[in-house]
Amino acid sequence: MNLKTYYQKIRDIEQALSEPFVVLESNETADGGKEGLLTEVPRHLGAKMIADGRARLAGEQAIREFHHEKAEAKRAADQQAITNTMQMMFVPAADPVKAKRPVKESQS
Repeated sequence: MNLKTYYQKIRDIEQALSEPFVVLESNETADGGKEGLLTEVPRHLGAKMIADGRARLAGEQAIREFHHEKAEAKRAADQQAITNTMQMMFVPAADPVKAKRPVKESQS
């Protein structure tokens, strides 16, 4: 493989990508890559993965579903974090110095 053409291909793909982050759909690869997994990566890494044949750009519907699932997972994680926090309220006990002194009774 000619490295000059390889890196030129990566630059061309990167220039074609308009967003700073892109959603890619993985391709099946000989080294164990699974097909159809979605991931969001920076533009330069996405261009390299596309040039290597490891992934392709995801379709518009898949991108919408991916972002929706990501938002739902974030909401669920935030809710779980809220439920896992223990809330404590400190109630002041009677003042120990006042408790030791005898109480003066008023004479009426």
